[in-house]
Amino acid sequence: MNSAAIDNTANNNTANNHFDVIIIGAGLSGVGAACHLQLNNPGKTYKIIESRERMGGTWDLFRYPGVRSDSDMHTLGYNFKPWVKAASIADGPSIRDYIQESAAEYGVTQHIQYQRKVVAADWDSATATWTLTLEDSSDEAGANGEPARETLTCNFIYSCTGYYRYDKGYTPEFPGSDTFKGQIIHPQLWPEDLDYSGKRVVVIGSGATAITLVPSMAKTAAHVTMLQRSPTYVISSPGEDKLSQRFRRWFSEGFAYGLTRWKNVTAQAILFQLSRRYPNFVKKLLRKMVYQWMGDDFDIDTHFNPNYNPWDQRLCLVPDGDLFRSLRKGTSSIVTDHIETFTETGIQLKSGEVLEADIIVTATGLELLLLGGINLSVDGNAVDLSNSLAYKGMMFSDVPNLALAAGYTNASWTLKCDLTSAYVCRLLSYMDKHNYQFCVPKNSDPSVERLQFLDLASGYVDRAMDRFPKQGNKAPWRLHQNYLLDILTLRGGGLRDKAMGFYRTDSGSSKAG
Repeated sequence: MNSAAIDNTANNNTANNHFDVIIIGAGLSGVGAACHLQLNNPGKTYKIIESRERMGGTWDLFRYPGVRSDSDMHTLGYNFKPWVKAASIADGPSIRDYIQESAAEYGVTQHIQYQRKVVAADWDSATATWTLTLEDSSDEAGANGEPARETLTCNFIYSCTGYYRYDKGYTPEFPGSDTFKGQIIHPQLWPEDLDYSGKRVVVIGSGATAITLVPSMAKTAAHVTMLQRSPTYVISSPGEDKLSQRFRRWFSEGFAYGLTRWKNVTAQAILFQLSRRYPNFVKKLLRKMVYQWMGDDFDIDTHFNPNYNPWDQRLCLVPDGDLFRSLRKGTSSIVTDHIETFTETGIQLKSGEVLEADIIVTATGLELLLLGGINLSVDGNAVDLSNSLAYKGMMFSDVPNLALAAGYTNASWTLKCDLTSAYVCRLLSYMDKHNYQFCVPKNSDPSVERLQFLDLASGYVDRAMDRFPKQGNKAPWRLHQNYLLDILTLRGGGLRDKAMGFYRTDSGSSKAG
């Protein structure tokens, strides 16, 4: 175990099931949050509630061929635990191992309660306490066929559930899909025993999942066709960071990791800012990169020329050009067209072309779900988060003692989650120091405009944004999506501002201090 970790097992086994902090979700964000608590608030009791039977979150759930990170691991990894493997773009099992190693090293593993889903949380201001209703999410039903329920209480909730539904992905209604005699599979529910060797496969979609699946399946399938309605920007990156390996030879492990992390953060920020300020220049740059891989014989303007600007949607990363290599070898191909109907043997396109298939993979996106679908209430009144404002990208107006780990859409997820976790730890320490029991963000500025929570043009975002909280047009309600700026405001900035109220239970509902 890391020397900085402190074992709180005895403290957490409280007879009345009350904890200082309950973390929801044992994925990359949840385990990271618990590690931050161990390092910065070792006296706090906590428990992680995980609805599945294993830790790992996304990196345990997704088992489709080739599943991997869409960011480099020096920024997707935690700021306190160096990524030491040579591969910079890591596969899913390696990331899952990294999460498990972190949990064991920092004494987090024993604090996880599996197969429990938080279905409701009610805040009581008089006692400054959340009461959480948990449902048994194992296959064993309780009395009358209903899942067994139990309750826990805590002072602070830290939700690390991510944005999307775990039980199903998004699949549009495809005409004629019931007539197809082969298999139709969504990547989120990948069958462990699926044998696609020698089979004709059509992957519907053009996002990160499709672009990962195609070259991986093409290694053994007869042929894989990526069917896209519209193109996506694709950029190749080395699977190994050679400079990072040099840093590791020259410097200590921690310093080398930090140096690589900052190198990659800077590169990500430069590309994003260039995309926003000079989109035509970046378009040409990305097209040139594709051309260097595919040459004159490939129709780049049809298959890799989106009708939106770079970073209006996430760029898709391919390690060592694996997608381009597969296309050049002929083991895979891209078709840009619209689906007319499924047939018994494949897909008929609106152009009249027919794609024969034994297996169709619908890599058509996710269904977004905030806080894992928990029903929130404050002092007995139901909370509709779509009416709330996001405070510093992590808390919600008029909701006490609750934080959300939400990563960046234009950079690695964990960069923001590390900052959020550190901020939550500071917040807990501040309240302890000044004897405050709870804090609540409130907006009293009528000039704050309400804007969409996520500034992405992706279909999965547009389908769900009406159910998400809003962001504002000014601090502290604005989501910066800028790591350098967030470091200044979340790590270096003060905890008190006009929007955040701190309270003591013995002072009623009036603002303290």
